[in-house]
Amino acid sequence: MVTRRFCVCVLVVGLISCGLGAMGLPARTADPDPKPSDTPAMAFLAQHCQGCHAGEKPKGNFRLDSLTQDFDDKANRERWLAVSEQMKSGAMPPKAKPRPPEKDITTVTDWVRGRVEKAEAARNAAQGRVPMRRLNRAEYENTVRDLLGIDIELKDLLPPDATANGFDNGAEALHTSSFLMEQYLEAADKVLDAAIVNGPKPWMIKKRFDIKDEKSVKATGSVYRHLEDSVAIFSSWVSANIQVTLWQFHSHFRGKYRFRISGYAFQTEKPVTFHMTAGTMQAVTEERIVGYYDVGPGKPTVVEFIEKLEPRNTVRFVVDNLGVTPPVIEKAGAENYKGPGLAIQWVEIEGPLHDTWPPLSHRRIFGELKQAPAPTPDDKNRLEVVSKEPLADAERLLRAFLRRAFRRAVTDEDVKPFLARVKAKLDAKFTFEQAMRVGLKAVLVSPQFLFLQEKPGKLDDFALASRLSYFLWSSMPDDELLTLAEKGKLHEPNTLRGQVERMLKDTRASAFTTNFVGQWLGLRAIDDTAPDPSLYPEYDDVLKVAMVKETHLFFDEVLKHDLSLTNFVASDFTMLNGRLARHYGIPGVTGQEFKKVALPPGSHRGGVLTMASVMKVTANGTTTSPILRGAWVLDSILGTPLPKPTVDIEAVEPDIRGATTIREQLAKHRQKAECAGCHAKIDPPGFALESFDVIGGWRDYYRSVGKGEPAIVDGRTMRYKKGPNVDASDVLPDGRRFGNIDEFKQLLLKDKDQLARALAEKMLTYATGGAPTKADRPEIDTLIAGLRSKDYGFRTMVHEVVQSKMFQSK
Repeated sequence: MVTRRFCVCVLVVGLISCGLGAMGLPARTADPDPKPSDTPAMAFLAQHCQGCHAGEKPKGNFRLDSLTQDFDDKANRERWLAVSEQMKSGAMPPKAKPRPPEKDITTVTDWVRGRVEKAEAARNAAQGRVPMRRLNRAEYENTVRDLLGIDIELKDLLPPDATANGFDNGAEALHTSSFLMEQYLEAADKVLDAAIVNGPKPWMIKKRFDIKDEKSVKATGSVYRHLEDSVAIFSSWVSANIQVTLWQFHSHFRGKYRFRISGYAFQTEKPVTFHMTAGTMQAVTEERIVGYYDVGPGKPTVVEFIEKLEPRNTVRFVVDNLGVTPPVIEKAGAENYKGPGLAIQWVEIEGPLHDTWPPLSHRRIFGELKQAPAPTPDDKNRLEVVSKEPLADAERLLRAFLRRAFRRAVTDEDVKPFLARVKAKLDAKFTFEQAMRVGLKAVLVSPQFLFLQEKPGKLDDFALASRLSYFLWSSMPDDELLTLAEKGKLHEPNTLRGQVERMLKDTRASAFTTNFVGQWLGLRAIDDTAPDPSLYPEYDDVLKVAMVKETHLFFDEVLKHDLSLTNFVASDFTMLNGRLARHYGIPGVTGQEFKKVALPPGSHRGGVLTMASVMKVTANGTTTSPILRGAWVLDSILGTPLPKPTVDIEAVEPDIRGATTIREQLAKHRQKAECAGCHAKIDPPGFALESFDVIGGWRDYYRSVGKGEPAIVDGRTMRYKKGPNVDASDVLPDGRRFGNIDEFKQLLLKDKDQLARALAEKMLTYATGGAPTKADRPEIDTLIAGLRSKDYGFRTMVHEVVQSKMFQSK
C-alpha cells in the first residue's frame, strides 16, 4: 500500500512537471490599485445600489465592496458580469425602486464588457482560452478501445466527471487527484489483462435451439402453447417469458456472440414486439436491454444481433404490450386462448467471435512475437510472449505504441523513461511480457496519454488532430489523421473539410450525437425521474427508449442533409416508430423501426422543443414547471441564460391536487419586485410548453389526484381526474404575444441569428473544452455571417466551427 501511494504521488507530481506546470501564467493586466475607484460604474452603483448591497446583512448576500478593478481575477470578472446582466435584464434595480436612465445603465454595462474583453483577450494570448484538458470517462474508454481494439467497460472504475458550461469535457471541471490516479492504475491493469491473451483460442459454441423441443417450455398449464413449428408465448410478464438459461446456455468466455432468432406474430394481423435482455439474470439491475424487435404475422422473421457478453451471461426474451397476466391465460387454457402471441421457432447462438488468434488487441502490443509456455509451474496452460532480443524488441514495440497512445510523433526522449522501466524489470529477472506490462502501464497513466497536449497559440497539426477526433468521435485520432499531421497537411482548409466529411460518415461519429445531444438537450437525465404511474400509466420503458431515439435520429437527419438549424425549433417532419407515433397521436406508423415521417396538418410537433424526451427531462416526473422549462429554453435554445437570483427565492411547487394552476401561483410570485424582472423572461417560454405533460404528451387539461371530473380515455376511467384547463399563452418581454406553442415557435424563428449564435456557442464549448469568452465575440459574429449566407445549414456549422480560429487555437 505504501509503495502504491508513493507511485500515485509520483504520478501527480509528474502531471504537474510534465504538463500542468508548463502552461505558464498570464500577464497581469489589472490596474496597479485593484480596489474600486471613482469610475462612472462605481459612482452609478454607489448611487443606486449601495443602500441594499452594503453592511453586515446585504440583500442577496452580495456586497458592492466585493467588486474590484482586478479583471484578471476570474471570480471578480464573474461578479461584474452578474451585476451587468442583472442591470440589462431589468432585474436590478428592482421595480420598486426608480429606474435609472437607460443611457446610464448602458454606460456601466459597456464599461464592464470592455474591461472583461480586455482581460480575457490578454489571458487568451498568454495561456490560451482553454486550460489543459484531461480525457473524461467516456473519452478514456473510447480511446482505450481504439488504441488496443478492445471493447471493455471502464467508466464505472473512474469517478463521475463534473461539468463546466454544461458539458463533462470542460477543461475547468476535469480535475486530477490522488484518488483518480489510483483508479487509473487499476483501470490500466484491467485494460492490459483484457488486451493480452495468455492461453489458446477459446472454444466456440455454434448451436441451434429448437424451442418446441425444449423440455423447459411447458406444453400445458402455462402461458405457452406448443405448435408444429414453434412455441407461442401469450404473456408480457418477465417471469413467464423464455430465458435462454433454461436451455443451459451461459457464456463461458468474454466476447461477442451472434444471435439469430426466428419467430412470427401468432393469432393477430398486427406485428408483435419483443425485446431482448442480457446479463447474469440474478437481479433486474444486472440485466441490460439489447434491443426491441418486431415480427409480423405469416412468414417467419429472422432477427439477428451481436452482443458482448461477460462470462456466465445469458439472454432473455420479453414480449411487449400483450397486457395479459398468466392467471387469465391459465384459466382459459393456453391451448384455447384466442389472444395474440409471439411464436418462436428457433434460436441460434455463435461465439465468442474471433477472426484471428491472438486477437487484434494482443497484436497491437506485441506484433508478431510468438508465445511459449510461461515459466509458472502452478499454471501449465499459461502462455507468454517471448523475445530473443528483449531490449531491442521492447524499444521497437514501445515506440510504435507510444505514437498512437500519445497521439503524435515520438522522440528518443519520449521512449527513454518507459524503456528504462522495462530494462529495470528485465534486469530483475522478470519475463519479457511481465517487463513490458510495467512499461505499458506507465504509458497508460502518463500525462501525455491522459491529457490533450495543447500549447498556447495556434495548435500544431497533432494537437489539431486530437481536437478534431475528440470533437466528432470522443476518441483518439486514427492513422489517417495522424499521418496527415505528420506531413503537416491537416491544418490546410480543404484537407480539414475532407476529414470532417470522412469522420462524420464513420460509425464512431455516433459519439458526437450521443454526447453532444445528450448534454446540450439534457437527455442524459432521462432516467433521473420516474413518472407517477397513477398520473401517467401509459409510460413504460418502450416509450422511454423511443423518446431518446427520436431525438438522436432527428439530430442525425438534420446533420446528414445539412438542413437548416432552425429545424431544431420548428420542422415539418420527425423520426417515429409505432409506439411514439401512438403517443403523439399521429396515425399510419406501426412497428418498432423508426422512419422519417411528415407531420400532418395541425400537429403541434416538429423540432426538439416539443419532443417527448425533452419534455420529460425538463419535468420532475409528477408535474411540469414553466420556470424549469423556461430556463431551459433560454439557455439551450436562445443562449441567453439568466444569472442566478441575487436573493434567496422560495421555490414554486405546482399543485397536483387541482386546486390552483401554476399560472395562478406564478402570478403571485411575480408580484415580488426582486422576482418580476427575471420571470418576465423565464415564464413565457415555459408557459408556451405547458400544453405538454410530464412525458411529452399533448394535454388540454392538467391531471389531478384531487379535484376534477372523471377522466375517460379509450372508454376506460382513469385513476387521475381532469384538473384545470391548460393556458399556453403569454407575452414576451418585448410585448409580442403568442397563444400557443406553434405561435411561440414562429416568434423564435424571427431571430435566426440568435438561434445560430446560441447553438454555435454550445458547439464550440463542446468542441474545444471551454466556453467562448467576450473576447471571442467578433469571431462568432463572422461565423454566424457565414452561416446566414448558407441558409444556416447545420452540417455547414460543424465545418465552420472546425475552420474557426477558436477551434484551431488553444
